[in-house]
Amino acid sequence: MKDLAHENDAMEWIGSTFRSLLSTEDCGGRQNLMEVISEPMSGPPRHIHEHEDETFYVLSGALEFWVAGERMIKHAGEAAFVPRGTEHTFRVVSDQPARFLTLHTPGGFDAFIAEMVTNNYLIPQNMDEVAKAAGRYNTTFTGPPLTD
Repeated sequence: MKDLAHENDAMEWIGSTFRSLLSTEDCGGRQNLMEVISEPMSGPPRHIHEHEDETFYVLSGALEFWVAGERMIKHAGEAAFVPRGTEHTFRVVSDQPARFLTLHTPGGFDAFIAEMVTNNYLIPQNMDEVAKAAGRYNTTFTGPPLTD
């Protein structure tokens, strides 16, 4: 198994740093676990994972979630669960960067992040390419990032 505890394993994309703690490969496809550090007010556009359940665990800072039209804020020590097929997004609402874990079950979404980083895709500038790649990972973008 690859040692993932080193800083050089970090991947930077759209205001966030991603570090694989358990890759899809490490887990035989069953899941992947990533540590994420995101800047204040950053977050992805609304989207749906058709294939994976997604669990978030906030380590520091605060995240506001929008899940199927419902908003909630989670602070350090709290978790949020998004079942597959559910439209959702989130953004950092703390003054400092938020640090959190994301668990995708089954695994596979870590490869999407790696592809985004490798190709240096930006949102919204490269949204067509991002959306096309997302489709290969059973993810559909459905709307803008979360705002007030």
